Amino acid sequence: MRDYRDEYAGARVVITGACGIFGTWLAEAFAAAGARLLLTDARAEPLDALAGRLGATAVAADLADTGELGALTAAIGRAWESPDVLVNNAGVYPRTPLATTEPADVRRILDINVVAPFELSRQVIALMIKAGVKGRVVNISSGAAVRPGATGSVYAASKAAIETLTRSMALEVARDGIRVNAVQPGFAPGSEVSALSADHVTSMLARIPLGRTSGPNDMAAAVLWVCSSDASFVTGTTIAVDGGRTAGDFTATPVSAAGPAAGGNS
Repeated sequence: MRDYRDEYAGARVVITGACGIFGTWLAEAFAAAGARLLLTDARAEPLDALAGRLGATAVAADLADTGELGALTAAIGRAWESPDVLVNNAGVYPRTPLATTEPADVRRILDINVVAPFELSRQVIALMIKAGVKGRVVNISSGAAVRPGATGSVYAASKAAIETLTRSMALEVARDGIRVNAVQPGFAPGSEVSALSADHVTSMLARIPLGRTSGPNDMAAAVLWVCSSDASFVTGTTIAVDGGRTAGDFTATPVSAAGPAAGGNS
């Protein structure tokens, strides 16, 4: 990943879901580029540890709670007149069959994955407009938005919704100089919030054309780029950083680019 210190030295960056795999990678990348960070997560203890390590401000908040979400926006306003960048990274991805998915489960997934990023973006964008900041908002989506899987219907619907919101929000605030985009990160096992079985990890790895899971620099590089001046003409789009996972069907059986192996009947 290139050196972004010329872009982000002193920039004010808010990252939700900061203690997750992608949130931590994002926080580390922005910190390395010299940004000032306000990090939030529902888990106070690991959040304080991460913020302490990176010299960031920590605000613990359960984004499914409208009161805590409002308190988060107030904390952002107290810390800065306006942030320059908001990354809506927080999300949950439980895998449950239709028969055992209760209405409360549906509401919580949609509250965290759709309502919270919409409401936080709405409030933060108001701060940006008031301060005259040509800010950037990035919504972290998923390949499930375009390639949903079994036992993940509500999660897939939530990510399809956030990509539609991304496009609509981008159109609405473009005249204010605010850019809104989404990034689909690749598969990265190891979440402490939504545990995945070893069989699921093996199965997913076999479906990734580039043959590996996502690493610390993959999605982070895309987010830093899309928020940079290099991407000043990019808004309302979704960038997939997934090793080709959502490009189409893929077989794990290798085939030479030169054609079928010699020796067969023609």
